[in-house]
Amino acid sequence: MAASRALGRHPIRIPWLGIYFGLVILYLFFPIAIIALFSFNSSPAISFPIRGFSLRWYREILVSPVFLSALKNSLIVAVVTTAICVLVGTLAALGLTRYNFRFKPLVQSIYVLPVTLPGLLLGLSLLSFFVFLSLKLSLGTVVIGHLVYTLPYFVLVATARLERFDRMLEEAAQDLGCTPWQTFWKVDFPIIAPSIIGAAVIVFALSFDEFLITFFVIGTQSTLPMLVWSMMRMSIDPRVNAISVVLMVASMVLIYVLSKLVDLREIEL
Repeated sequence: MAASRALGRHPIRIPWLGIYFGLVILYLFFPIAIIALFSFNSSPAISFPIRGFSLRWYREILVSPVFLSALKNSLIVAVVTTAICVLVGTLAALGLTRYNFRFKPLVQSIYVLPVTLPGLLLGLSLLSFFVFLSLKLSLGTVVIGHLVYTLPYFVLVATARLERFDRMLEEAAQDLGCTPWQTFWKVDFPIIAPSIIGAAVIVFALSFDEFLITFFVIGTQSTLPMLVWSMMRMSIDPRVNAISVVLMVASMVLIYVLSKLVDLREIEL
């Protein structure tokens, strides 16, 4: 006991821990810094030394109808996928945690299966399925493909939160006269909302960034990952650096807005 108290008063110090931490941060963020640096390079050549400071590549992508169309398609797919996942995934998580039914373990294993499959296999399988049904490839088929891929992630997060939910709170609300809907909306939802928001952000990011599944099921239209891939097929296009920085800044703004709406410490993943 005395030794435990002594350890509590004097935490173990690891030599050179600050240096290790600095090297890890440098390893993680150095490539991003290089991309940001060359996005302002006036020359299309990605090499040192930098020829000069310019916003040329940002101007080119922001006025490009191809880029704006691909960005619009990616946002449409990601928003629709996220909205459907929130609705269907929340109901599925409630059903899996609140009810016992036959073959429940089998159902729980099946809905996790798409997470374990490679994107290439999912894309090929979905393409064969759509061809079999004679469905025209479009943004609609992309949404269906993204739902197959992202819905398990949402259900996993929501289920993990609901399994730790104190059911006595619901019983207390019902004893006070709340209907099942009032109980869910006034008791359940405020408690699980941070986890639902966190899961929704994950789904949005996965859908917005998904390439392999999109490649097989998109048809003649294009999303932002598809556009970046086409720009990088032959050579390194300097406009890709500007696109990367724009997306990084947009992600930081999204996280900032999210932190103002919800306490990020309450998001349980």
